Amino acid sequence: MKTTLNYQHTVRASSIGYIVQSMINTFAPLLFVTFQTQYKISLAQVSALIALNFAAQIILDFFASACADRIGYRKCVIVAQICAAVGTMGLAFFPGLFGNPFYGLILAVVIYGAGGGLTEVLLTPIVEACPIERKDKAVSMLHSFYCWGSVLVILISTAFFHFAGIANWKLLAFLWALLPIANAIYFSVVPMYELVAKEERMHMSELAKSGIFWLLLLFMFCAGSCEMAIAQWASDFAEQGLHVSKAVGDLAGPCLFAALKGAERTWYGKKGNDAKLWPFMMFCAVLCAVCYIVIGISGSAVIALVACAVAGFSTGVMWPGTFTTASRVLPKGGTALFGFLALAGDVGCGAGPAITGFISARFGNNLQAGFLFGMAFAVLMILGLLWLKRYEKRK
Repeated sequence: MKTTLNYQHTVRASSIGYIVQSMINTFAPLLFVTFQTQYKISLAQVSALIALNFAAQIILDFFASACADRIGYRKCVIVAQICAAVGTMGLAFFPGLFGNPFYGLILAVVIYGAGGGLTEVLLTPIVEACPIERKDKAVSMLHSFYCWGSVLVILISTAFFHFAGIANWKLLAFLWALLPIANAIYFSVVPMYELVAKEERMHMSELAKSGIFWLLLLFMFCAGSCEMAIAQWASDFAEQGLHVSKAVGDLAGPCLFAALKGAERTWYGKKGNDAKLWPFMMFCAVLCAVCYIVIGISGSAVIALVACAVAGFSTGVMWPGTFTTASRVLPKGGTALFGFLALAGDVGCGAGPAITGFISARFGNNLQAGFLFGMAFAVLMILGLLWLKRYEKRK
């Protein structure tokens, strides 16, 4: 498709795409308590919605790379934006179509989860393919828009709930759906570039034989688990576990978490030349483990919320740092590499909060018990980073 726009518009559309991705993963958790009261669903069913969101993303991750190589990135990413819009509107509309509203929520979550899966696979290679000199910095900056998108969604939603009332949340769902609709139109006119020439791409069998490939998958699983276990439950934890108001819980929990994560990614995007990635990732993994312990054992609401926020900083480098490492150690991995990284990350995004919710339910709906168990994901990340250090020394 001919266009007069340059690659900067491609990067901008991709950045907006990550704001849409943040909307997919952030908006519904702000309504978990509302869903429980309005639709009479249990904490276990809320956990199931989280798992279904990321299950849909995982399934699409598996097929997205092959789909993009066959029909092109443009068509796939436009479909992703449309799914995000339909699913978000569906949160308000679908529950009324079923005798059991929970089934309507499931349908909405699966549709926007499918959009999220396509989005996660496509956006990084779209930007990686652009003629940018420092791709590692560009990717980190790209991923920072997920965080700033989360902050935007939380702040605007909180303001809406305050002035219009939580009872009008369905109107807000329709308003948020306008963003992916507009971005679908934007993606239809921006230029697209090829990441790796088809004849140069590593075959899946080559990737599977590489030990570093499996290590990268572990990194993505841990990154997704560490990040989403807190991001998905922070609002509920603040309201029900720490007994603060919804506005305070949303702002002090998930909002500060996303803001510090975004600040970290933006900093690395601007100062990436000066930062050593491996020691910084190790520092952040250790800090993440400490934050989970503090959240799990603290009897102070203030300390627990501060730990939630600091955990945002600690998880910020994990996801884009793994993509940067993958581009360096497997430069010919192509779309398949990014697809499987996204797949592993989304498995973690689903497993982290789902396991946290399950453990919490087993301990009498005590989310602190679930968060304490979540420390295991950060420990796995630490062990994986030690293995990476040995691998690079041998190389």
